[in-house]
Amino acid sequence: MRIAQIAPLWESVPPPAYGGAELVVSLLTDELVRRGHEVTLFATGDSHSLATLEAVHPRALRLDDSVKEHSIYEMLQLGEVYQRSNEFDIIHSHIGCAALPCAPLVKTPTVHTLHGAFTTDNEKLFRHARNQPYVSISNAQRESKLGLNYVATVYNGIDTDSHKFYPEPDSSPYLAFLGRISPEKGTHTAIEIAKRTGWHLKIAGKVDRVDVDYYETLIKPHIDGQQIEYLGEANHVQKNVLMGNAVATLFPITWREPFGLVMIESMAAGTPVIAMELGSTSEIIAHGETGFLCHTVDECVAALGQVHLIDRQVCRNHIVNYFSVLQMANGYEAVYRQLVSERFLRNGHSQKPRLTNALN
Repeated sequence: MRIAQIAPLWESVPPPAYGGAELVVSLLTDELVRRGHEVTLFATGDSHSLATLEAVHPRALRLDDSVKEHSIYEMLQLGEVYQRSNEFDIIHSHIGCAALPCAPLVKTPTVHTLHGAFTTDNEKLFRHARNQPYVSISNAQRESKLGLNYVATVYNGIDTDSHKFYPEPDSSPYLAFLGRISPEKGTHTAIEIAKRTGWHLKIAGKVDRVDVDYYETLIKPHIDGQQIEYLGEANHVQKNVLMGNAVATLFPITWREPFGLVMIESMAAGTPVIAMELGSTSEIIAHGETGFLCHTVDECVAALGQVHLIDRQVCRNHIVNYFSVLQMANGYEAVYRQLVSERFLRNGHSQKPRLTNALN
């Protein structure tokens, strides 16, 4: 099958450190190529992929201060994709609502994976394009009031082989927190949990421009380099080591997280996750088996007293069985098959299309 993957331009594919959607696009794209599909990846020029790479800008927009209007490059990207739509059997967008106005203008079907959250602004466009096919990354992400045409939920997956398993935490026990340093990720709550319990906390993640004040006022004053450490951004290997050696990873989010790769990356390393029960966390964490779902700081503190009962091998097996890149690719192949077949039938053909690839 000929597949176009549209990636966000904010980060490269894969991202050097933080970047959830970009990592998912990278893993999915390379796995589809390995399965025999002809894949074209529309991403930044500093991306690396087994697919054919098409770029409208040489590097991630986040790293280029000369770019003042980010939306211009997104429009250039979409213009390129849809001008070439006849070259593809399916177009897969990972850029939110930006591709919605373009998709109905061509015959090639577009499926939209929703990696982000709904807002009062983008809901207007989603309602307008409610009949286009959507994939949610968790059931909790869905907003029934919008009436969107969800064709599937496909959980994000990771390459479990690239995540080392740690059967035991480090002999100098600590807690880990990874992610954007932001209010919605709950970095301040992680610090509160550590201070309430006396645990050593290691924090890794980027600080976006919009969160600088949050970092300066609510996070930085607590960083003493001893009990509370801030390590900056972490790449893949550093994240694996940091979470794998931890007693537990804290995920005290304050919003309806659509997925949260940190949870599955932690459990793949064998480390249980203590999370607030919001958004997708109850779909990813098996309460009492791979971590704990909490509602308050008090419950998080209590969970730390039980975390030693969690079998780290069970954490690892849970991710291998349900959240691997293989499972993710299987889910998307099924979606592609469905949409291509529906298009074929709409065109009045009585037989199913012949797809000379792994979908046969």
